[in-house]
Amino acid sequence: MSVTAGDAAFGTNVTHLEDGSDHDELVGALVTLDLPEDSPMLGLPWIITFGPLGDVEEWEPVVCGPYERPHALALAEAVVAEEQLMAVVEPLLPALSADEIRSEIAAAQIAAQDEEARIDQADLYGDFEDTIDEELELAAEQEPVAEPLPAPTEAELRAGFARIAKLLTSKEG
Repeated sequence: MSVTAGDAAFGTNVTHLEDGSDHDELVGALVTLDLPEDSPMLGLPWIITFGPLGDVEEWEPVVCGPYERPHALALAEAVVAEEQLMAVVEPLLPALSADEIRSEIAAAQIAAQDEEARIDQADLYGDFEDTIDEELELAAEQEPVAEPLPAPTEAELRAGFARIAKLLTSKEG
């Protein structure tokens, strides 16, 4: 399932425990960008933000990383497979100046305005939220239950950190 926001699409993966456990209930959710295979964002460092899955609990989110994308996804899946948490895996943009940051903020604001306009237009033809809810429910029924990826080892993470450090220090301004 993907939810589009601006030009980016966000994929969601809700994890269930397998029959080998003593319960078969929803245990967590993973949200990430759904990018094409040739996206330059795939090569960026990625962070994971863990937070409460629902509104019942309120606590400050925990942000971890940077990681390479496959490591971030595997770590997030390993955590949400065992606890009722929301994990958001997203790229970390290594900006080198305040102007670069302002440019990214402006792009995000434009994308949000575009998305708001699309939602307003959808409201002309019916209740957008009801349509999305129905699509999400249908997608949840049709999605196969996936095994969480194995979490990377400490050695794999350290090697990823070294590659990220090289990437960040070689970025030209």
